[in-house]
Amino acid sequence: MKKVLSILLVLAMLFSLAACGGGNSGETPSGVTPSGETPSGEAPSDDKPLAGTYDIKVWVADAITDLTQKQIDDFNNTNTDGIKFNATVQAVGEDVVATQLITDVEAAGDIFIFAQDQFARLIQAGALAQLGEGASQFVKENNIPEAVAAVTLNEGLYGYPVTADNGYFMYYDKSVIPEEDVDSLEKLIEDCEEAGKYFSMELQTSAWYLASFFFATGCVSEWTIDDDGMATALNDTFDSPEGLIAAKGMKKLLDSPAHVSSSQASDFASGSAVLICGTWAYDDVKAILGDNLGATDLPSFEVDGTEYHLGSFNGFKLMGVKPQTDAVRQAALHRLAQYLTGEQCQLERFTERYWGPSNIVAQQAPEVAANAGQIAINLQAPYATPQGQISGAWWNIAKVIADEVKDAADDEGIQAALDNYRDKCNALIGVGGYVFVGAWNGWDNADMTHKLTEEDGVYTITIDVEESDYMGGRIVTATNWDTDHGAAQVTTGAELIDVEAGGGDNNIVFKEAGNYTVTWNADTNVIEIVKN
Repeated sequence: MKKVLSILLVLAMLFSLAACGGGNSGETPSGVTPSGETPSGEAPSDDKPLAGTYDIKVWVADAITDLTQKQIDDFNNTNTDGIKFNATVQAVGEDVVATQLITDVEAAGDIFIFAQDQFARLIQAGALAQLGEGASQFVKENNIPEAVAAVTLNEGLYGYPVTADNGYFMYYDKSVIPEEDVDSLEKLIEDCEEAGKYFSMELQTSAWYLASFFFATGCVSEWTIDDDGMATALNDTFDSPEGLIAAKGMKKLLDSPAHVSSSQASDFASGSAVLICGTWAYDDVKAILGDNLGATDLPSFEVDGTEYHLGSFNGFKLMGVKPQTDAVRQAALHRLAQYLTGEQCQLERFTERYWGPSNIVAQQAPEVAANAGQIAINLQAPYATPQGQISGAWWNIAKVIADEVKDAADDEGIQAALDNYRDKCNALIGVGGYVFVGAWNGWDNADMTHKLTEEDGVYTITIDVEESDYMGGRIVTATNWDTDHGAAQVTTGAELIDVEAGGGDNNIVFKEAGNYTVTWNADTNVIEIVKN
């Protein structure tokens, strides 16, 4: 499948000039001629080379499916190129787009919104069409520089920024938390404890949030990942004197009876006075707190007389165009992508769902500038770390730090937790081969006890599948989360699995507990299953 995607990408690059729409000017790319299928409807002409009706599929988050359909209709009614899109808009979360696209490229969306951390994976799979000169200029002229950088690889652009708010900050209940206390973690904890309220921040359940303490003290976790998804190098300073300071600060919150490891807006309805979350929760938080809604950057914590401002991950939601074999269709899709990521559509998404714009003009709109969530994410921005490519196994390894730090009796115990983290991270470097990850091994994609043995390109493993609510998993590159070796590739033994239960992750879900031998042929990408 990756080979097919790579071929499509090459074809798309050959026709990249077809995607050189000139921003908001409405100019039509010149020199475009059909290649492959020709759109139906209005016939292309010299002055309207893109004219026609195109059947397309668009993937966006469930929250904006109706809005996206409306925006596509608006494009159909207003563009001067004679382009009409007969669009099927489907709900596919930004966090699983890469998974589903790589699993079945033919069924994938022609246009899709995805989270920034999937950019490298989609590039490696050849699933993002490169932008032409005009389309690239559109992105550069209309979006903040950080958003432009998020879609750039080796000076080429491979997507369109949609938002600039994929990070987190602090919501708080102003009826409980005094304004003068919002900058101090220690005071916030004290306020919550005295009021019998909770402080909601995912620590034991999410490395994404946990990392904020380590970023506060200057720690980094920078990974080098090769084209096969293998971690080849690591610059990680979590296990350092600065990391020890971070863990000691985190322990203050972990040890508090007020702490809950959650990031749900509904926590305010169940007793929380502080919530660490993002702009996506604004509408729900506002509905619960009303005029008592407070939002600002993350607080600072103090260790040995020095204060450290909590950091955060930040990123962007991006729109990609799937490579097409037809240059005319490709150009038309880029036109639509530019419209959907332009000022008007970004403002509409903000108005309806509070998605923070990356568009420069939209960011300056009064309703955006005055929004408490947008103000808070902007306040946190100087302390944020861009989310780059990270080993897929890191997320499970890092979040364990919180449990071990909470259990630690002293600094020596905290240091032991950091040492354990370091050893697990280092063990990922250079790890190759394939692992059968799933319910049977706690979804540990670095578990070498479930590594497949290889002979002449054929990989085999025999496992015991115990009875559980979800007896599923799939074959992945060690430490990664590949999805193209799963239920859809099973030929022999398909009757032993529940294909529908596999869902969007292409998981192999066994119908019954038992002992199974699973064989995967890397050359044909065919999986055979035998119950022993």
